[in-house]
Amino acid sequence: MQAENKKNNILSLSMGCRLNALEAEKIKKMLSSIVNSAILVNSCAVTAEAERQSVQTVRKIARKNPSAPIFVTGCAATRNPDLFYQIPNAIVIHNRDKMNLTAYADALARTPCDFSAPQIINFNHASPELSKQFIQVQNGCNHKCAYCVTRLLRGPAISFDYKDILADAKEAISNGFKEIVLTGVDTASYIRDGKLISDVCKALLQDAPEIQRLRISSMDPASPEIFKIIDMIKSDSRMMPHMHLSMQSGCDYILNAMHRRHNSETIRKIVNYAGPNVTFSWDIICGFPGETEKMFQETMQLVQETRPIKIHAFPFSARPGTEAFDMPDQVDRNIAKKRVKIISDAADKIRIEFMQAHIGAIVSVLVEENNIARTPHDIDVKIQGASIPKRTICNVKLTDINENGYIGVIS
Repeated sequence: MQAENKKNNILSLSMGCRLNALEAEKIKKMLSSIVNSAILVNSCAVTAEAERQSVQTVRKIARKNPSAPIFVTGCAATRNPDLFYQIPNAIVIHNRDKMNLTAYADALARTPCDFSAPQIINFNHASPELSKQFIQVQNGCNHKCAYCVTRLLRGPAISFDYKDILADAKEAISNGFKEIVLTGVDTASYIRDGKLISDVCKALLQDAPEIQRLRISSMDPASPEIFKIIDMIKSDSRMMPHMHLSMQSGCDYILNAMHRRHNSETIRKIVNYAGPNVTFSWDIICGFPGETEKMFQETMQLVQETRPIKIHAFPFSARPGTEAFDMPDQVDRNIAKKRVKIISDAADKIRIEFMQAHIGAIVSVLVEENNIARTPHDIDVKIQGASIPKRTICNVKLTDINENGYIGVIS
């Protein structure tokens, strides 16, 4: 894509989590008051590969756009800024300053590069147009999981003012969004002015009744708030019946080594309390130091017992500065990758079985693009027939399964 040089031509690329993408949109709005043309990269350092890709991407962008200021922020730029300082026209902004406009203005003024006529020549990273609006409710984390570098780079937990969250929700509604997703680094830890995350959900549904679908991006399984959210799912159809849990393992020994605050029995209690009409997805780290085949099989056993319909599994990545970096009994990466495939395949099979049981059902879906829609349980549906505008909510009859998604027709 050739980007035109025009007033407030500020383009962005977010690496890693959805939170990064949400922050990038806010930063772009801020930057429009100090620069006419610039590129923003919100980097990621959750794994060594993510950090490598962040650096490589900024280098490529800089080569193609030598006269454009490239603001680089996020976790990779915070953890190892020297890697980015070496890149021509890269301007590094620490995570602690990423939402501070003065930091960008000061850094731009200090740069030795000539940005008097900034121009973006080539930027092949179009921002996706979302059908749902993500709203950040908090940042940072107070826990000390042994593997996590994100908490070190984003700092302690800070919960945002409910008034600002409500304002974001009302702006999203005015822009045509019907689904809101609450997100943060540790969303379950939200606490401000006497409100917990379940209170925020209740208040939003009351104060912004135009919201038709509400989700939470991820929850710490140790949080008692999960049970309150499940109660809301059962009592209010606008609360979507699917929850993502930051599990990381299903083996109690490994969970303890990770310094996680839940165990396998916690998950059994959550799933039993939720009942069959609420589905779950998990994050899982395979190959954490000390994870034997027997321990991995304990995680697999929990998968079979509790039936998550999706698992985002990835091999352990030792991050410098974390406790797990030099733990003994590091697991061979090839073994970790094999475990990723095994557990991912198991979840895929569970999802297909869940989907088969719902063929013929009529469900309300949110249309995203190209007639691909999303069910309340966060499963794709390819709607056959005439084109349907994005962000439309409609009823669809599920008629068949195609790979990992449904096929459906308007009902």
